[in-house]
Amino acid sequence: MPRLALDDLYRLAVPSDPRLRPDGGAVAYTLTTAGRDSDENVTEIWLAVPGAEPRRLAAGSAPRWSPDGRRLAFLRPVEGRPQIHLLPMDGGEPRPLTRAPLGSGAAVWSPDGGRVAYAAPHGDPDPSAPVVADTLEFKADGVGLLRGLTTHLFVTDVATGETVQLTEGGFHAGEPAWSPDGKRLAFTAGMAPDRDLAPESAVYAVDAGAESPGEPERLTGPEIICTGAWWLGDRLVVAGLPATVGHTRLYTLGPGGLEELRTGLDRNVMTGAPGYPGATPARLGDDLLFCARDRGSTHVYRLSGDGPALKIAGGDLTVSGVSVAGGRVAYVAADPYGPGEVYLDGEPLTAYALADVELFTPRARLFTAPDGTRVEGFVLRDETREGPGPLLLDVHGGPHNAWAPAFDGAHLYHQVLAARGWTILTLNPRASDGYGEAFYTAAVGAWGLADEQDFLSAVDTLVAEGVADPDRLAVAGYSYGGYMSCWLTSRTDRFKAAVPGGCVSDLMSMSGTSDAGALIKTYECAGDVAAQSPMTNVSQVTTPTLLLHGEADDRCPVGQAEQWFAALREQGVPVRLVRYPGASHLFPLNGRPSHRYDYNERIVAWLEQWVSGSPS
Repeated sequence: MPRLALDDLYRLAVPSDPRLRPDGGAVAYTLTTAGRDSDENVTEIWLAVPGAEPRRLAAGSAPRWSPDGRRLAFLRPVEGRPQIHLLPMDGGEPRPLTRAPLGSGAAVWSPDGGRVAYAAPHGDPDPSAPVVADTLEFKADGVGLLRGLTTHLFVTDVATGETVQLTEGGFHAGEPAWSPDGKRLAFTAGMAPDRDLAPESAVYAVDAGAESPGEPERLTGPEIICTGAWWLGDRLVVAGLPATVGHTRLYTLGPGGLEELRTGLDRNVMTGAPGYPGATPARLGDDLLFCARDRGSTHVYRLSGDGPALKIAGGDLTVSGVSVAGGRVAYVAADPYGPGEVYLDGEPLTAYALADVELFTPRARLFTAPDGTRVEGFVLRDETREGPGPLLLDVHGGPHNAWAPAFDGAHLYHQVLAARGWTILTLNPRASDGYGEAFYTAAVGAWGLADEQDFLSAVDTLVAEGVADPDRLAVAGYSYGGYMSCWLTSRTDRFKAAVPGGCVSDLMSMSGTSDAGALIKTYECAGDVAAQSPMTNVSQVTTPTLLLHGEADDRCPVGQAEQWFAALREQGVPVRLVRYPGASHLFPLNGRPSHRYDYNERIVAWLEQWVSGSPS
């Protein structure tokens, strides 16, 4: 059976956002593929029913069932802007419901099914007008310069199409949640004047029935930074952080204020975001379902009463999306053999793994850092090969993300290199998620300084075991992984090639140019920023370096790569800078297929060029 090739990018089909029909009998979900000819990511709505082959319903994304299950709301572009459409499930074509000037967010049905709420961008930006900024909130990765754009809440009547704007002002409203009586919407927002300098977000409620709803009512105080709110039955469940850097936790909001739910877990609650799998909390009877990260993977837990929470979907699964209806549970999860399947009550309804391709599977390993800290990693290699071979140390982003043993379509080069005799080490050093809050915060104020030896000692172990050839070592990574690729090559010359992607090279310049720069400087890297910057030691770099960066990256601006490129070029170090036009920070995950293909292809070519003696 053949091994995976980079061209298999165009054969991958990745399900996401599962939504159970209210009777629990079918699951609607989004299926994403890479369009070769269009060079765009193609999203479609599919339906999976037990005992039948999944079928395509429509082009679009974000399916949402009406309370009676007779209609399916979803997003489809109209003149380049996403608009909510309604698909009758008893037959007929979808019809557009919204005509939002700048596009609509996902539909949130009212309890009676008569209205749909959504968050949508609001404003009238002039692309040629001067951009005036009074706070640091003037740009956002994936959007660019905001030019006065804000996100606000709207409600559209399903029968008449009449739309009412519920919020306005200089803040961004999060996704809404209906109260059980359909009279109010809850949402999260930061409204403090200095929220760009100190993170602040609270839960608010607004009248959903009035033509002039008035000012939102603040429901939570400053004790936590709220990241989401959902009415589940008669209780409002809130996700939030009690500190600027730390685990997300779950709370209920009652007459006495916020009360933390005692899950019994020292684990980070994952509500889901690009690159950070998870799902919003859901109600199953009187119990609460939620996702949390455990040792790199994201699992589903069930909380009854005072707990502790019990894991109901775990092992080598990485869950991204959970839905509950009719007493049943649906979710999407990836595993070592494929990028994701749709499950209903633990049984797969789909088969999207490439059955005609043989994949290498990662092996979990524990390593011991010089200070005694235990660090988990995953080793991917062709175990039929004998003797030491080339090793790629690949560093994850965050730094509070984590590698999981599941297959993903962003790092196809792992499989390609393994087929060529490479060993790939993906390590979860201190600051990684899934190992407890003390581990999660262990590198705060000490980027590079705290975790450097986690990486080097793990590499030393694989060299000592005869797995890795000490003369054929390489390092790569994206975002924080790009930072660490620069950092390690400024501290040691043992790596023969490096590939920093979306990198950070100078924390001082980044603090004034990134959309999150001030917060990273103040909280993540509090203290001596220069001591944590790779640029401080750039004169020591001798490693041939390939820099891969999106030109529209506002999280780690392309100037970070330019600084590193210029310094290495002036020193005579072999270096190449590749810029991807229009690409934001997350382009290796959701950018143009041609860019994602090129990203993988260039990594393989650079490592094979500079790590001498690699098998072909």
